[in-house]
Parts: sequence; structure tokens; C-alpha cells
Amino acid sequence: MDAFEKVRARLETQPQEEYEIINVEVKHGGFVYYQEGCCLVRSKDEEADNDNYEVLFNLEELKLDQPFIDCIRVAPDEKYVAAKIRTEDSEASTCVVIKLSDQPVMEASFPNVSSFEWVKDEEDEDVLFYTFQRNLRCNDVYRATFGDNKRNERFYTEKDPSYFVFLYLTKDSRFLTMNIMNKMTSEVWLIDGLSPWDPPVLIQKRIHGVLYYVEHRDDELYILTNVGEPTEFKLMRTAADTPAIMNWDLFFTMKRNTKVIDLDMFKDHCVLFLKHSNLLYVNVIGLADDSVRSLKLPPWACGFIMDTNSDPKNCPFQLCSPIRPPKYYTYKFAEGKLFEETGHEDPITKTSRVLRLEAKSKDGKLVPMTIFHKTDSEDLQKKPLLVHVYGAYGMDLKMNFRPERRVLVDDGWILAYCHVRGGGELGLQWHADGRLTKKLNGLADLEACIKTLHGQGFSQPSLTTLTAFSAGGVLAGALCNSNPQLLRAVTLEAPFLDVLNTMMDTTLPLTLEELEEWGNPSSDEKYKNYIKRYCPYQNIKPQHYPSIHITAYENDERVPLKGIVSYTEKLKEAIMEHTKGTGEGYQAPNIILDIQPGGNHVIEDSHKKITAQIKFLYEELGLDSTSVFEDLKKYLKF
Repeated sequence: MDAFEKVRARLETQPQEEYEIINVEVKHGGFVYYQEGCCLVRSKDEEADNDNYEVLFNLEELKLDQPFIDCIRVAPDEKYVAAKIRTEDSEASTCVVIKLSDQPVMEASFPNVSSFEWVKDEEDEDVLFYTFQRNLRCNDVYRATFGDNKRNERFYTEKDPSYFVFLYLTKDSRFLTMNIMNKMTSEVWLIDGLSPWDPPVLIQKRIHGVLYYVEHRDDELYILTNVGEPTEFKLMRTAADTPAIMNWDLFFTMKRNTKVIDLDMFKDHCVLFLKHSNLLYVNVIGLADDSVRSLKLPPWACGFIMDTNSDPKNCPFQLCSPIRPPKYYTYKFAEGKLFEETGHEDPITKTSRVLRLEAKSKDGKLVPMTIFHKTDSEDLQKKPLLVHVYGAYGMDLKMNFRPERRVLVDDGWILAYCHVRGGGELGLQWHADGRLTKKLNGLADLEACIKTLHGQGFSQPSLTTLTAFSAGGVLAGALCNSNPQLLRAVTLEAPFLDVLNTMMDTTLPLTLEELEEWGNPSSDEKYKNYIKRYCPYQNIKPQHYPSIHITAYENDERVPLKGIVSYTEKLKEAIMEHTKGTGEGYQAPNIILDIQPGGNHVIEDSHKKITAQIKFLYEELGLDSTSVFEDLKKYLKF
């Protein structure tokens, strides 16, 4: 406790912009486990918001720089708690196991752990299953016991380097599922929660292109899968003792162009969290009578945040948007109604608008967009515009709450999120239509979105900026090559810009795993020639470019720094060559490469990064940033 008080005192004397505590909270039995300062603590459930708590572990013992808890798992009888701890500048995690007693003590520490779960064996002993991560790959599964019968052994090894392993405990804790998957295919093994030392049972051997995920209830498996036509997700079920695919019965089918975001299983209900036509829905399926209740959620909502709830009577979750903090909602099964958190309505509801528009791409495909701007904005054509894009891996464009986005809208900016092909917003086919030799569809979609925004009176090219991170840098960089006149400035974070050379280097951690997304240019000329058509690095040429600010990370294992540096140098050379042929009044664009220390891929909450990017945008557009930084400080302190 003395050590904890010293840490608390030091944190309270620091300017709050310099640190942030990320609080992961887990309820188990009568306790709540969470991070307070630099400590793992627990308190009585009803006292979770008070200062009456017990310190279980001081994170400073690990001698890490600003460590935080990323995940907590409590053993069934609360004899042990395991916590995954990492730092902002690295993706590597350490799992510590704490023995819960009158004097809590660290029982074990495992490096490079990705996923982990507890089960209890026949002799009432707690068994921890965990995956070991090496070079961003999780191929090995271990199981360990503690106390007098201490053991630690490798349980499974996946030999195909393009697959990774993730552990998930079914909602009723009956089975531990071992999910072996890559971008397009999955395979699931069941580990009996009552007999964890028995060999696992294979549900269905991997079939290329077939994805499936498993939940359990009353001796039945509920399987979310894309098998069959159309190749979108549907819900199937089968008896737990006959799990193979030939026994799967269709239980529930989604509408076309629907993205399944998550599934939660309860005693008598199954809850599906969905996105359809760019709006959020919750479908509540009654398992006793197969009834379905579809709830359309508020139009401002853009994303779900799931709750680790164990209450069988209620299904809680949060809704958020890029400019609105999360708000709690609870579906109560007994009442058959959705209840929202009471309290003051966020003022952003009245001061801003959210619009759902569509742009027509050159092949006629309609591309959804989500747009935010102030309600009282006059002459939107003269307002600055910040466009967001991702479009890869079937992943949705991130639309979680970001304080800096809210500040920009308050300052008059228009935010536009373009849900282009290659992402997953409209289901699995939306991803398929923007990967491999269809990647240029995503570029066409992005161009159509920006032109549609301008055509409908949202800003103009001289006030238009674009932002992207990671694989979103492919489309952003490609647009800078193909249509630079649409943009004034671009910010990129850990961007993937040298697709061709990266995908030809099989020594990199993710190359083999990502062949399903980009193709294999080393063995197939078709893919090599196609990647050359859109790869940002390959298509740099002497021309006018928008100003570009790139944030990169020194030891990033996902997007190598070498490719980003090569791109930046080649771009600067092309700009210099172009400048030689222009008149004296030509203003060359600014190209800034900001290399941050550390090895994490994307540090969303870095105040230094946020400040640098916003400063760059305001300077490039010639806007006064005084008020925006004053407002931003308030949010960062909060």
C-alpha cells in the first residue's frame, strides 16, 4: 500500500496530458477487478466506485514503462486471477498470475501471451490455457497449473504459419474453444471445461473460404458461419455430440448487406449485434420459441462496445460515435424492452448532425458514407473536410469516440467516413469485392465519395484533407498518386505504402498470413502486375502532391519502417523534380515523416501524436488553431 500511495502521489502531480490510465474492469462473483493507478485491485461489487479496495499486484514490479492492464481473467473459484499487461510502445504482453489469499502474491509470469482462459478440472484444480505469441504469430497453446501441483506444458502447435490460434471460453463456461484461423478460413476445437486434460474435439476440419465461430447452450452448439449460399454469415445449430458440418441446421439468416458485429448467448436468448444499410441493430432471438425481435438503434450510433456481463436477465452494451462518448443501453429480457442510460443528454446531439449518404462508384456500386457537421454551419462549401478511409481485411472503418474528432466538429469541420469496398461494413461480399485483383474498387469508391461530397456542397478540394492508418494507407497513398487535385493535405499513421516489396518478403511476420488479402506477387505474375497498378510506392511520379504528414513507429513489426522511409524519400525526389519545371510562384507540398520510438503499431491515445496531426492540418489549410487546442486540452484532461 505504501508503494501504491507513492505512485498515486506522483501521478497526481504530473500534468494530465502526459499520461492516461486505461481501465479494464471484470466482475466475478462478488468482486470487481480493475486497474487503479499502477495497481491491479479488487473491491466488493457494490463498492466498485469507492476507494475501498484491495491491492493485488503492483504493475511497477515488472519494470515496464507506463504499464497498463489489457485483459483480466478470474479463475472459477477466485483462487487465482490472471492479467495481461503491456505498454503503449509495444505489442508484447506479459501475463501475471496472482494467488488470491490474505496476502496476494504473484504465482507466475509468462511473456508474450496473447489470449488466455481459465477452466477447472475433475480434481477441482484451476488450469490456465494460454497462447504464446512469437513474431506476431500465435501458433502454440500451453496449459498450466499452480500451487503444489505446478506444471506448464505445450498443448497444441499449429504448423501452418498463415494461421493463428485464439482461445475463447463459451458464455456458459462449458467449453473452451480453440479457434485456428486466417483471414478467410477457420477451424474450431472444443476443450471440455469439465475434463480439460482430455484430447480436444474437432468440430469441423478447415475448408478454404469457410469461417465459423461457436457458442454453446443446453448441449447444443450455435455456429455463426458463412458456409452455403449466399456466402454471408448465418446462424446454425447442432447437438454438441455431433458437431460436424453435415449436422448443422440453419437457424437464422441475416438480410443481405448485413455485417454481423458480435453474438452474445444467454440462458433463453441469443442476441445478435448487426449493421445493416450503415445503421446499427440488435436482434433478440428467443430460443424457446424461435421468436425474433429486431431493434433499430439511435441513428447517431456508429459502433458497439460489448459488456462482459454475466447477468442472465439483462444484455448490456454501449453505443458510441466518433464525436459522442459511449452511452449505456440494457435490453431486459423479462420486459422485452431496451432501456437507455438516464442522465443529461450530450449537447453534441443538438449541436451536430449525422448524415448517411451514398456515392455511386464508376461501376455503379453504391458506397455508404457517414458524415458529421455542426447543425448551425452556414455555407458548408467553405468548411474544412476530413475524410476517413480504411478498406481492407473485411474490417469496419473505426468509428469509436475520439475527443479530437469532436473538437474538430465543434470548430466547424466536416467529418466524412467512407465505407469503401475491401472493408466489412456491408458483409463478407463487400470485403471480397475489394481484395486481391479487386483492390482498385476501393480506390474508385474513395474517389467517388470525395467527388460526391464536393458535388453536394460539402467543402472543396482546397479545404479537403484525408486521414488513414495502417492498411488504409494503401488507398490514401494510391489516391495521392491518381487524383492529388482532390486533396489539400493528408495524415497517415503507420501506413502500408510499399505493398509490392513487403509482400515479396516472406521473412516478415505477416506476409504469409496476408496473401489472402493482397495475393502472392512472388509466385504469380498476375498478382505482381496488379499490385503494381495501385501500390503507392510503385506509382510515385513527378506531379503536384498534397502535403503529407506521416507518423511511423521505430520498431513496428506490422508495417516495417524501411518501406515508409523509402516511400518518403522517393516522394520527396519526385516533388523536387516536379518543382524544377514549375514557375517561381509554385508552393511545393510539405512532406513530414515523424518517427516515434517504440514498437506498437498504432497508439491511438498518444496526445503528442494527436497534437502534431491537428497542428499540421490547421497550418496547411491556413486556419487559426488557438481555440481548438484550448478545447482539446479539456478533453485530454478528462
